[in-house]
Amino acid sequence: MTSPERNVLGGPLLACSYAPLTGFFRDGWCATHSEHGVAHLVCIKSTAEFLAFSSERGNDLSTPRPELRFRGLQPGDRWCLHVLRWIEAWEAGMAPKVILEATHQNVLQLVPLEALKRHSVDMA
Repeated sequence: MTSPERNVLGGPLLACSYAPLTGFFRDGWCATHSEHGVAHLVCIKSTAEFLAFSSERGNDLSTPRPELRFRGLQPGDRWCLHVLRWIEAWEAGMAPKVILEATHQNVLQLVPLEALKRHSVDMA
């Protein structure tokens, strides 16, 4: 499926993940749906190193939170990450891999496309 929104490559935005269900709206998409202030727009493929880094920085993405219907991320899971969290990890040399086709074009307002491409991985 595609969205009317665009990805960082200029094509149609693809879904990031349905398992775990991700996105600001928990619909599988790193999309804004025309809402202002939505910033969970970077589709990442998590790694053990990134999850440890994120936890050390106060954003524990590994611990299950059943009350929020969140099972916790495992290495290899795809997730819509807040763009400022991705920048924080990038600046620290710990950026997770990015799925460009599922990363929203608004990310380009803060991150150069070349930086995203250096950390890109295929959808599979």
